[in-house]
Amino acid sequence: MSFLKKILFLCIIVTTSSFVVSDSYRYLPNHAFKAGEYFEYKVKYGFLSVGEATVDVSPQIYSVNNRPCYRVNIFGRTTGLTDLFHIRNTYRSYLDTAAILPQKFLMDLQENNYRKEQTITFDHLANAAVREQNKERKNFKLPDNVHDVVSGYYFLRTIDFTKVKIGETVSSNMFFDDEIYNMRVKYNGKGVVRTKYGKINVIKLNPILPKNSMFDGEDAIRIWVSDDKNRVPIKIEVDFSVGGATMELKNYKNTKYAFDWQ
Repeated sequence: MSFLKKILFLCIIVTTSSFVVSDSYRYLPNHAFKAGEYFEYKVKYGFLSVGEATVDVSPQIYSVNNRPCYRVNIFGRTTGLTDLFHIRNTYRSYLDTAAILPQKFLMDLQENNYRKEQTITFDHLANAAVREQNKERKNFKLPDNVHDVVSGYYFLRTIDFTKVKIGETVSSNMFFDDEIYNMRVKYNGKGVVRTKYGKINVIKLNPILPKNSMFDGEDAIRIWVSDDKNRVPIKIEVDFSVGGATMELKNYKNTKYAFDWQ
């Protein structure tokens, strides 16, 4: 995986992590988002613009595994001079409208001549999934209410952070690339972020990283989520061993609630 591809993937994955585990097939009310919403982010490495990412929910409701689902699409690409690497990555989740859990996940990765396509179909009642890739099918046993890298972000948006104490760490399981990951995130209180639209109150989150050579310390990733009913990532900063990357909200439309820009 190239360095630029890691940046784009990281910016996607840190906006799509879920934080609470449930032990049954659930009904989870959603008051944060709706079909048809759209967000666009710019990605920079230092002062250099290296890419962009879009996150959108289709206006149409789909039926998957006989369950009504939102179709959520995340698309990341290189731009400008870095588009010589021609990275085009798509992550798509069919998100159960009642349980806020993935029913199906699709991934399409393109980097120059490299191509990877994968489909995962979930069975939450059986705690199982089937992964299809390159005409190969593989079965997996999974924990309760496991998420993919897209659905976890939307589950995050349903969490009431007024019930989480500063410094408290919450966690959940995520299934990606044939592995189950325990995502741990620390709540660091509230703050204010300045954007092209004005200032906005935010919730500060910090994914906890295991010791590694790629990132600069345990607190290398910092996420600022709007402190309102939308709960949308406004800004992300990542400290690598060499340099740092940022991801900032560039455009948006069709949110369920108006942002309280100051």
